[in-house]
Amino acid sequence: MSGHSKWATIKHKKGALDAKRGQMFTKLIKEISIAARMGGGDPDSNARLRTAILKAKAANMPKDNVERAIKKGTGELEGSTYEELTYEAYAPGGGAMLIEVLTDNKNRAAAEIRNILTRSGANLGTSGSVSYLFKRKGVLSYDGEKYTEDQIMEAALDAGADDIVNEEGTIVVYTDPVSFESVLNAMNAKGFETLGAEISMVPDTYVAADGDTAGKVQRLIDKLEENEDVQNVYHNIELPEIEE
Repeated sequence: MSGHSKWATIKHKKGALDAKRGQMFTKLIKEISIAARMGGGDPDSNARLRTAILKAKAANMPKDNVERAIKKGTGELEGSTYEELTYEAYAPGGGAMLIEVLTDNKNRAAAEIRNILTRSGANLGTSGSVSYLFKRKGVLSYDGEKYTEDQIMEAALDAGADDIVNEEGTIVVYTDPVSFESVLNAMNAKGFETLGAEISMVPDTYVAADGDTAGKVQRLIDKLEENEDVQNVYHNIELPEIEE
């Protein structure tokens, strides 16, 4: 779930993530639960919940899991109460990172994230130190071998998308968060199947990293994503494409 300009790099561990489906489901269940707690259990009137359910469907989460997560959020079923936290950090080499957390123990989460950062040669930043470098956007991705850039561009712009970029064979559509769902629905209605659809924190600019630094950053991202409290890791570091 790490955010980056290159879709191939964002999803560099798709196979490994598939193997860790249980861990992914845990993160999605927490997101659904907190969305339901904050905005109610009806997805028709809760945009955040609708988006979380879309992500769960894309990950092939069983419908029963989704329904239980909603009921835990609304209090119909007993469950943990999660807090949302965002940590800002400087990665090895000085790149910016945003770490989104959902936790039932913020002291534990803070200690573990600080430990991971310190061991990886990264530093925790103060509130606002790097967040201004990112914008929240809807991100839809499509297979460049299945669809042409012109096909996606015409349909996406008609649907209200902001930008379309071909990123090494993957066609990525960027939207305003408010129009994310309407663009996604319009694209689905026209028969375009997504590789992924999410609201993400996208950096305005990117910083280059040499091979050694890139390796350190990638290992840091992996360790953060393995932590049960971490929901998403976003960064502005250009990492080389990972060969599967």
